[in-house]
Formats: sequence, structure tokens, C-alpha cells
Amino acid sequence: MAIFVLCAASMIAVALAFVLVPLLRHRRAGADGGLGERQRRALDEALAAGVIDAGEHARKRAALASTAQAPSRPSRAAFAALLLVALLLPASALLLYRLVGTPQALDPANLATNDGQRAADMDQAIAALAARLAEQPDDVEGWALLARAYQATGRAQESLDAYRRAHALAKDNTGITVEYAQALAVVAPGHRIEGEARSLLDGVLAADPDNQRALWLVGISEFQADRYDAAIARWNHLLPLLGPGQVADSVREQIALAEARRDGKEAPAPLPSTNGTGAAASAAATDSGMATANAPRLTVQVALDPKLVDRLDPAATLFVFARAASGPPMPLAIQRLKASQLPLTVTLDEGNGMLPNLRLSMFPQVVIGARVSKSGNAMPQSGDLQVLSAPTDVHRREPVVLTIDQVVP
Repeated sequence: MAIFVLCAASMIAVALAFVLVPLLRHRRAGADGGLGERQRRALDEALAAGVIDAGEHARKRAALASTAQAPSRPSRAAFAALLLVALLLPASALLLYRLVGTPQALDPANLATNDGQRAADMDQAIAALAARLAEQPDDVEGWALLARAYQATGRAQESLDAYRRAHALAKDNTGITVEYAQALAVVAPGHRIEGEARSLLDGVLAADPDNQRALWLVGISEFQADRYDAAIARWNHLLPLLGPGQVADSVREQIALAEARRDGKEAPAPLPSTNGTGAAASAAATDSGMATANAPRLTVQVALDPKLVDRLDPAATLFVFARAASGPPMPLAIQRLKASQLPLTVTLDEGNGMLPNLRLSMFPQVVIGARVSKSGNAMPQSGDLQVLSAPTDVHRREPVVLTIDQVVP
């Protein structure tokens, strides 16, 4: 804060110098440059005309010079004007900063709580949107936005409920229908795409055979059911719709995996993820959850410190997550579990991502954490139990061992 004040004072002083110095110079130039020059010229003309002799000329020039060197005093009006500028400029700057600036942002305590404030702001924004939708329940885009916000904060069931409301209002909207089907798969055991989710996707492809995300998800559904030829056919249909790049390469890898599994040449491998945005239009969002052999895959072993056993609510929600060591605070991968399952081992990969533009593979190091949340909210709350690892290589293969031993203040 002190450094800021000093810098601000220096900047104001410089600004004052730009204003006052020219004013002072102009005042002095006006006092001397006009009358003094005319007097010197009159003396020179009198000498040339013989009106005065050289001695008198020299004495009067000397007297005139001494008068010019004496500092001229500004009039009271000029002095008042200078004083007003000197006082008004810094005062107005301070007032303007107080009105439109953010002085509290200079407080180190506030800087230290910015992450928590962002979490609180996110919760408030979600609550405000939910309250508005209670009054305007026919807002399709509002329900879709609320569903995505719940998804981004790890609240899968609430996200599904909001998508269900949006879909009920706009059953012909293929984008919302695909997102709803994906949300159904996220909460389903094993993230399987079957039943209602599969029926919805089949309906989308009947109306729009080239819907990229639906093709990707239906391919996953076929893969999950060991119908590898059908999965390959869906993904081969998808490939020409994609431009060159990582997404197309990932689809080719999944096709190769399906062919190997079909031919009995490949040991069982992790299924492609359903928890991404899928392959979207060529210039739009792309699938963030396509798991490949070289993609990050973190094994996390989580236990509870015995000293916190009495504070554990078995019905509370357990989040295991990874976020960038240097980057946005939003988790790159997250799993939602029950505290009663402790101790346990989970895997975090790009199939557990929440946002299409934030993936584990985008960051070299991550911080891995586990949090027991009484509220069921992925954002930390006072009283939650948690642990955070040191920065860890995102491609680490050895298990990361975590012991929950802290209480969020």
C-alpha cells in the first residue's frame, strides 16, 4: 500500500510539473520579455540620436538589467490560480480513484483470498441464475447455462436435472439433446451410454446424420457393448467431418483400438470418455475427453488421517481432483465419490475433465487434491477436510498417495 501511495504521489508531482512550470515561465516571460525589451530598444535609439551620451546609456542599461533579474511576483489572481491547480489536481485524482477504483485490492489480505472470492462469486452467480429460472421456468437457454455451470463445478446430478428441464422445453434442439444424453451417461454406472441416452442420440442422428458429437458418443456406446464393427463404422463416418489435428488423430487411435479389440490383438483398455464435449463443428469446440495411450492417467490413493476420524461425515461428498500447478484454479479432472468409501484408489484422466478447453495434457505439472465436502459443493467451504499434493508431473505413472489431514479454515 505504501509503495502504491509513493508511486501515485510521484505521478501527481510530474503531472503538476507539466501544468505549473509552463504557467510560471509564461508569467515571467510576459513581465520581462515585453516591457524590458521595449525599454532597451528606446535607450539604444536615444544614444544613436544623441539625446543621451554613452555614460548615461550604460548606467540606464545596467539599472534596467538589474530590474529584469529581480524575480517578478505574480499577481494575486495568478497566484490564486496556480494554488487552485496545485491543490485541485491531486485532490480530484484521489477522489476519482475512490469513486471508480478498487482501493481494497491493494490489501495483501484481499490478494490472498482472491481464489476463495472467485469460488464464492461462482456460487452466487449459480444461485442467482437458479432463482431467476424459478421465476422464468420457460427460459431454455437459461436452463442449459445452469446445467453447464453445475457441470463445471462437479455437480453432476444437478447438471442432469437442469439439462432435463432444458430438453423438455426444446426437444427439437439437437445441441441440448446431445448434452442431455451425455449428462445421463455421466451419472450412469460405468458412464455407459444406453437406454434413454442412446435413444436420444439415435434420434439426433436420424435428424442430423453428420452431428459430430452424436457420432462420437454413439461410437462409444457401441464400443462399450463390444460391438466394435459398429463403433468403427460410426467413427469412420465422423473422420471426414473433422479437420486435421489432434481430434482427428484421437479418433483414428480409437478406431485402431477398436480394430485390435475386435481381432483379439489388444488387451482390455480404458473406454473412450463420455465426459467431454465430443467432436463439435469444425470451427467450434472439440472433444476434450478422448483417452489415448499416451494421455495423462494419474492413479491416486486417498486415506483419512486418524486424527480427523471424529470429524468425518460418511454421507459427505468426497472430491478427488487435479488442477494446474500454474494456471486456472478450475479442476482439470475430478471424481465425485462418497466419504464413506475412504480409503480408496481412483484414476484421474481426461475423461474426468469438466471443460473442453481445460485438459490435463495442456499442463506439465498438476496439484492433486482430495476434499470431503459437507455441502456437496466442489468449491472449498469452511470446515471441509482436504489435502493438496506438491506439484506433480502430469504423466506420472506411480500412484500419488494422499492423506486428508487438513481442515479448511
